Amino acid sequence: MSDFQDFLTRRYAHVARGEFKPGKFEEARDLYEEAVATYAEGFEGAYLLREPDTDQGLSVIFWDNLEHMDAGQHTAAHDAIMKKMAHLFRQLPDSGIYEVVCDIQPKVTNGAATTAK
Repeated sequence: MSDFQDFLTRRYAHVARGEFKPGKFEEARDLYEEAVATYAEGFEGAYLLREPDTDQGLSVIFWDNLEHMDAGQHTAAHDAIMKKMAHLFRQLPDSGIYEVVCDIQPKVTNGAATTAK
C-alpha cells in the first residue's frame, strides 16, 4: 500500500524567469546558491539555468509539498538574501508554482544512460 501512497504524492516546482542587469548574473548566482542553502525540510533540488550570452535566467526549485515550499521560501535568512539580490534584477522576475506530473529519468545500463521506456 505504501507504493500506492508514494505514487499519489505530488512534487512541486517553483519556477522563476528573470533578467539581471548587465554583468550581474554571477553575483546573482552566488546569492541564489546562498538562498538555496537555507532550504531544509522538503527541499528536493534546484537548477539555475542561464540563456547563453545573456543575463537572463530560469530558476527551478523542487519541493515535496506546498507547505514545505512555503516554509522554506519564507524564512528570515532567505528573505534577507532575496533583499540583497533584488537590486540586481532588471525587473522583478515572473514566477509560478507547478505540479510535477511527469518525471522521466534516464535508465542506466552498463554505465551508459538511455531513455527509459
